Amino acid sequence: MPSNLFLFLFTVFFSGTPPQETGFLSRSVELDSVTYLYQVFVPSGWSPDQKWPVIFFLHGAGERGADGARQTEEGLPEILRRKPDFPAIVVMPQCRRRTWWGAPAMEAQAFAALEASMKEFNGDPARLYLTGLSMGGYGTWAFGYKYPEKFAALVPICGGVTSRRAFPVPNWHPAVRAPEDPYTETARGIGSVPVWAFHGDADRSVPVTESRKLTEAIEKAGGDVKYTEYPGVGHNSWDRAYAEEELIAWILSQRNGQD
Repeated sequence: MPSNLFLFLFTVFFSGTPPQETGFLSRSVELDSVTYLYQVFVPSGWSPDQKWPVIFFLHGAGERGADGARQTEEGLPEILRRKPDFPAIVVMPQCRRRTWWGAPAMEAQAFAALEASMKEFNGDPARLYLTGLSMGGYGTWAFGYKYPEKFAALVPICGGVTSRRAFPVPNWHPAVRAPEDPYTETARGIGSVPVWAFHGDADRSVPVTESRKLTEAIEKAGGDVKYTEYPGVGHNSWDRAYAEEELIAWILSQRNGQD
């Protein structure tokens, strides 16, 4: 008998309940009669006896869709596949095509997935972290600006606040509230939330000046910011960023002071 099957039967027999599934788990939320699929990564050592840190991961434009799976193909999910004992819950909603995270319906379904996962897996609201790549980097800057009280740290990768793409920008966005200087406005909204931003200086999709201006604005405002720029690296700076040896430890060391 395979050892994992023996463990399953042993646990059910002696506890009366099956063991908690771990790894990548498929979940769904329904809003306005529309079902949205998302993924949650649950570490192999998960237990309901403690609160767990939660990383809210926003994918890029290339992973948009409705299959509930493509968002696990780039960035942080690649790290999770190699580390089943990764020390955090990771929530991965999926944005629909021809839109972005700042659209009202996409924001609503993403945060509904986050809330459901926090409840199901005993997430710690004092250790909730937001990160994303490319379009998800834009989402990280935007939601960090809108909800600074929610997140203990932000990790935007090759993102920004202004874009050449014609995405609808909501009224609360810094590019609408302060079109003359959305960078300073973003820094004002983020306040003291710790930020570690990444970008490649050869990025042709999202200008590196976006991350430079944003981190400079936070520093000027007296905020808590780190910035890593990769010489000669194009748009895919996320592979190097998420593989940074100190990144996960830095993320998990931050707390936002919530109970």
